[in-house]
Amino acid sequence: MVLCDKHGNSLYLHERECSIQRRNQKVIEEAPSTFLDEETRKAMGDQACRLANAVGYDSAGTVEFLVDKHKNFYFLEMNTRLQVEHPITEMITGVDIVHQMLRVAKGHRLLHAQENIPIEGWAIECRVYAEDPFKNFGMPSIGRLSRYVEPLHIENTRCDSGIMEGSEISIYYDPMICKLVTYGRNRGLARETMIKSLDSYVIKGVTHNIPLLRDILTEKRFVEGDISTNYLPEVFPDGFKGKQLSIQENQQLAAMACAIYLKDEERASNFVNLKGSHIPLTPKSKWILNVMIGKTRFEAQVSRGADRLKVTVGDNNFDVKGNPSFASPLMDLSINGKQRLLQVQLRNGGGKYELRFFGTVYPVQVMSERAYDLNQYMLEKKQVDTSALVMAPMPGVLKSVSVAAGDLVAEHQEVCVLEAMKMQNSLVSAKVAKVKKVNFKTGDTVNEGDVIVELE
Repeated sequence: MVLCDKHGNSLYLHERECSIQRRNQKVIEEAPSTFLDEETRKAMGDQACRLANAVGYDSAGTVEFLVDKHKNFYFLEMNTRLQVEHPITEMITGVDIVHQMLRVAKGHRLLHAQENIPIEGWAIECRVYAEDPFKNFGMPSIGRLSRYVEPLHIENTRCDSGIMEGSEISIYYDPMICKLVTYGRNRGLARETMIKSLDSYVIKGVTHNIPLLRDILTEKRFVEGDISTNYLPEVFPDGFKGKQLSIQENQQLAAMACAIYLKDEERASNFVNLKGSHIPLTPKSKWILNVMIGKTRFEAQVSRGADRLKVTVGDNNFDVKGNPSFASPLMDLSINGKQRLLQVQLRNGGGKYELRFFGTVYPVQVMSERAYDLNQYMLEKKQVDTSALVMAPMPGVLKSVSVAAGDLVAEHQEVCVLEAMKMQNSLVSAKVAKVKKVNFKTGDTVNEGDVIVELE
């Protein structure tokens, strides 16, 4: 980033690393870069200033370069404005860029000289989007924010957002919810703070990309700084599937689910008499519970201690401390002395929950032995074959429909283009077939799940 005044003075504010992208849109940025050395940084900054001076530019601007593995860099473009990720530059340099822009616009000289622009600490920015990261790393989601709590209580965390609880995310604007920025004395501390901030960020009502952001921050290549513009398809070649829990992490989730379930049962076992006093039933102190995480069963033996639950799952013993409260979606529990932030995304009754753990939501059901035995007789809903349907993966406007009833289509042939939130998405047929019916035309607005084209 460069700053230039109307008197021929210019300076650069060091680099921002923006390599992690999907569909050429940035996802995570950090400053400084893990890849550049001081020599390359200075050469790049000098060339950026020379470029701005050559065209008589004044104000703040962002000069973008592509860098190869040998640290050769190539000019891409200049954005004659602030960019979304400018807060991380402000955090490591201490320069209020917007203030400097206003001063330059008034005709004042720059307040700073190049030798006074430091790199102090590390900053990371995550772009929190209303997107489904399980669909092509992020397909837009719309809806009303039924619950929204930013993690501003965490030190060295900054949230630049333009929404609040009750706001509606529509198809007409960019799906960004917030620029979540964290700072630390070094990259490790900035990363740890970001992980905690993502775990503490409560967003309900729309699908969001926090599961993907959180998984990237703990992924081995990112931790080592080994990133490129091809990072996402290389690390997730089959698409993002969510955090894959280890056996012990699954057991930890099962232990915490037991604590939540027993809290639920405790509330249900209390009733109020006519005088308003709570009359508890005789409390139990030991339970055998079955926890289903997805389709995997975990048997848990639970006993109540003085200030904790002792839970045995498999060969591991867990001390679960904390007081789960359903008044807050965020539950701060500890497992064997280690803090674990857990969000109750949905509470369906009957021991069924959707729990956000390590960023990803897992369907969990906790049952007594009797309930588990009877559950084996419950019928499962059959999956519907949708290969003959081309459905809208998100709400949007049809920019084109390229088939008509009676046409023959090949497998993976484009049948229409759907635009939503500044992106155009090509929708294709799943098989070789004849078009039976086209339900919408160019210019129509469709909702998620609408059947656009039916195949025979």
